[in-house]
Amino acid sequence: MTVVGPFGLSVRDPALEADVQAGLSAVEAGLLDATKSEVSFITEAAQHLVRAGGKRLRPLFVMLAAQFGDPYAPGIVPAAVVVELTHLATLYHDDVMDEADVRRGVDSANARWGNSVAVLTGDFLFARASHILADLGPEAVRIQAEAFERLVTGQILETAGPRDGRDPVSHYLDVLAGKTGALFAVSGRFGALTSGADESVVDILTQYGERLGVAFQLADDVLDIASDSHESGKTPGTDLREGIPTLPVLLLRAQAEAHGRQADLDLVAMLDGDLSDDARLTEALRLLRAHPAMEQARRDTVRYAEAARATLAPLPECYAKSALVELCDAVVHRAG
Repeated sequence: MTVVGPFGLSVRDPALEADVQAGLSAVEAGLLDATKSEVSFITEAAQHLVRAGGKRLRPLFVMLAAQFGDPYAPGIVPAAVVVELTHLATLYHDDVMDEADVRRGVDSANARWGNSVAVLTGDFLFARASHILADLGPEAVRIQAEAFERLVTGQILETAGPRDGRDPVSHYLDVLAGKTGALFAVSGRFGALTSGADESVVDILTQYGERLGVAFQLADDVLDIASDSHESGKTPGTDLREGIPTLPVLLLRAQAEAHGRQADLDLVAMLDGDLSDDARLTEALRLLRAHPAMEQARRDTVRYAEAARATLAPLPECYAKSALVELCDAVVHRAG
């Protein structure tokens, strides 16, 4: 049993391990190549987050999905590079919108070079992803365009907030399906499609990816509050401090509104106040960690991970399927 990829994922088959490791190494080289520019400053900015590392979960998913067809097909690595470049580009933009100072344990691009450079660097990465995508054919371009539209729509919906009368939690889950689920879904789709897998397998891995992506983001929501470390690559409480709506906070608000308990109302007021003071943020984190909303958020994370796992049932038993099942367990473990 060998540990590879994010979360210490264990791969029990030497052939699968070799395929995954070779694929991820090729993706890493492809990312560095795709982020080079004739302008040295652009190269520095574009490679800033690439060199900071990361889980590379989406490329890993591409590699595992490709195991259901020909894992050596020529389009697999470029497709994995495309989804990771797209993901990296969204991080540059997200950090500007969230005014984040840290990403993956290093200064965010906007903190280091300013918002304009961060936004334009994200655009540069989108352009490079599109260039690679063009070589994969019109069907791949269409799939990526649809996924990108969903991603942007999810971001807009998050920014706009729920319309009058819409349940904020349901709205938020729709946001995540677009913002995070769409790119996970296209990772599975690209991996299966470029490997020549059957259409039914492509559909299964696409559905699995979307559900896993939502579970992954819900786990991040819990981690932002529950972790004392920097497991998420961000300072704990970052989302809380920036007033970004996450599932535990939305569940707290729903409970406060439904039951009117004074302690809940006081905690909501604290979260709505100024959390720029470290001591005040620490106290808000302490109270929220002990609140039943956190346990409910963990249960919702498990529910989405289990839905992703159930999607895999029709696939033939193999080491790649076992690895995908383990990814579901790893996501839940992060929120534990």
